[in-house]
Amino acid sequence: MNAKFFLLLVVVASAAAQRPRYAYRAPGSSEESYESTEAKYSFNWAVSDDSSSNEFGHQEARDGDDTQGSYYVQLPDGRLQTVKYFVDGDSGYVAQVSYEGEARYPDSSESFESREYRPARPVYG
Repeated sequence: MNAKFFLLLVVVASAAAQRPRYAYRAPGSSEESYESTEAKYSFNWAVSDDSSSNEFGHQEARDGDDTQGSYYVQLPDGRLQTVKYFVDGDSGYVAQVSYEGEARYPDSSESFESREYRPARPVYG
């Protein structure tokens, strides 16, 4: 019995001694990895919900340091807000905002506080 225990102890000690030791090493230079992997991509998506008349979307393209894109959203007042942007080196994110349409507000005689909440009627079938 002692021989089996001793043999097991030797096997466990041998396995523990063969495990690689992990030590801290300084990371490689980030400049090398950045220069070797220039970012290049392009994407675009859009949503148009007819039931709520809501529209929004986004598109962007990047090639290295040159990034430009735009996004748009239908505002609650009925206008369409469009933001066109680009990244200008050290100046950072530069945006140009524009609006299409005319803002529409509810009748001023009807206040929001006077409206009563009514849940939607269930639809069966």
